[in-house]
Amino acid sequence: MEEKSVFVEYFGDYPLIRVLDFLILGRDIDYSMTEIAKNSCVGWTAFSEIWPRLVNKRIVAFTRKIGNAKLYKLNIKNPWVKELIKMDKVITKLETEKMLSKEMKL
Repeated sequence: MEEKSVFVEYFGDYPLIRVLDFLILGRDIDYSMTEIAKNSCVGWTAFSEIWPRLVNKRIVAFTRKIGNAKLYKLNIKNPWVKELIKMDKVITKLETEKMLSKEMKL
């Protein structure tokens, strides 16, 4: 079983959260919709329900087209996305400090 990220642990193991988690982790790279769904471990039906909202809210941005594949990446210019990235950094730091504190006590 794959270990859950801190982001997924905090916000719940839901398709939208898994997609956002994957996009945050790979925010410097663009991906096809198929790659995003696969790497997020989200089925195509659930993904196809989520995706239009992410596009309409400008959470993801189209970057380029390669053949028939349209590539997208996290829209780091979106103020909401900026805050989401900050939150991910904060919770990761908190959990890392908690883990290090436990190790020091051993």
